[in-house]
Amino acid sequence: MTTKPKARKFRIRRNTPQVAADAAHPEASAPDTSGAEADPRVSQSKSAKETPASLNIDNIRKEGLTGRQLRMARRMAQKHGLAPVSDFDAVRLLRAKGIDPFQRINILEVVTRADDQAPSGNAEPPRPKVQLPQTVPAEKQTLPSTELSPTERRASEIMDIQRDIGRRRRRKLLLLLSRLTAFVFLPTLVAGYYYYAVATPMYATKSEFLILTADGGGGGGGGGLGGLLPSQFATGQDSIATQSYLQSKDAMLRLDSDLGFRAHFSQPHIDPIQRLDADASNEAAYKLFKKYVKLGYDPTEGVIRMELSTADPEVSALFSQRLIEYAEERVDELSREKRLDAVKTAEAGLEDAKAERRAAQQRMVRLQEGTILDPEGEIASIRQLVSTVELQLQEKQLALDIQLNNARPNKAKVDALSSEIEVLSAELSKQKARLNQATEGASSLASQTAEIQMAQADLATADLVLQAALESKRLSEIEANKQVRYLTVSVRPVASQDASYPRAFENTILAFLIFAGIYLMVSLTASILKEQISS
Repeated sequence: MTTKPKARKFRIRRNTPQVAADAAHPEASAPDTSGAEADPRVSQSKSAKETPASLNIDNIRKEGLTGRQLRMARRMAQKHGLAPVSDFDAVRLLRAKGIDPFQRINILEVVTRADDQAPSGNAEPPRPKVQLPQTVPAEKQTLPSTELSPTERRASEIMDIQRDIGRRRRRKLLLLLSRLTAFVFLPTLVAGYYYYAVATPMYATKSEFLILTADGGGGGGGGGLGGLLPSQFATGQDSIATQSYLQSKDAMLRLDSDLGFRAHFSQPHIDPIQRLDADASNEAAYKLFKKYVKLGYDPTEGVIRMELSTADPEVSALFSQRLIEYAEERVDELSREKRLDAVKTAEAGLEDAKAERRAAQQRMVRLQEGTILDPEGEIASIRQLVSTVELQLQEKQLALDIQLNNARPNKAKVDALSSEIEVLSAELSKQKARLNQATEGASSLASQTAEIQMAQADLATADLVLQAALESKRLSEIEANKQVRYLTVSVRPVASQDASYPRAFENTILAFLIFAGIYLMVSLTASILKEQISS
């Protein structure tokens, strides 16, 4: 049967002034060990005192270690089998052995091994630890040191940096929120208040009309390219011209004089932003007219769509109907001008052809009056006479040659034949001169014949031109009849019961996007300029 060892009682000395004095002067409070067995702790203390340890202990005391750190150093010195005489001596001995008493790993190892040393079963109970009194400096305050370890100091600095980053982030976020409120949210709120509570409702009237041709095409005869074009492409220019006229200042002034456009938008119940001043200029009224009268032309369908908004639905329908009447009048004027232009051009060409033929005929008459009536017949008779004279001259010349070939020619016959030959030669020269030479005050027969032939050719050409002009005039009249334009209304204007404008939600969102885009562009520009200047 095993007996439990008696527990040893140890007296723990308190940190009294006497104990503090003994700790400050260990050589004065050291026990007398002469004649007794030498204590290893005492011998170790003596060996420590033989070295210059007082300076080391003073330096350790100046470090301002806390009571908890000194107790941990004492426990660690006991763990390593050292026998310090005080807590500061324990720190000195551990450091002399190359052990950091305040390293976290060493502290955790001490705590863990202390927990593992609990008695179990028949094992011998651990020996009680020697409880050394804590050394208290005699001339210093016993307050804990405010100096932190490097690890704690680094953690504190990191925490300060994080707090500063968070503080700056919150400040920047607050400034950003303030700027967004001032430049985006507040203007959007004002715009939304205007659209929802202040803006006067506007009633829109929609209508559609298109311009058609008489034959459904834009070309003549159906055999050309114009006959292959559909009506919307053939009348595209007319539709664009009509759209431009309806959006012009002329149409606005005509509508104002007929139905009082400016008077309607100058009524006091309209909000100040949409209201037109009573003494506003025509330019201001025209600007408002373009805002509330919207027209669009669809080239694929050939339809002109018109939307007109006013503060009264009945007035809106009346304005739309009157503008459509203006468009019909404009289309009639355009088609009338086209017809008149085509026919006028053909008639002018016909008159020119008639004048040219008349001039050619008058020239022919003048040539015939100034010369022989039939120069060609005269020339033919002269040529026949020349041929007869040449034949007789040839016969006489042959007879004269026969007489001259005789040995004794008859002189009387020779003289007679020579005389006849001279007469015939003179006559032949005279007739030839009539053909080629001009007489006094008149041209030759050849020249007169050439002039008459040219006059006849000019007259024939004038006849052909006159015939072509007559045909062109006839075709132009037919084409002009095909160029008739007329306006047909596919969707008639009807007064609406609900207001179409303002679209409060869409306009508010649009205002928000506009203000946000402006703020974003300004902020990006400012940041880029700031970066460029700072660099």
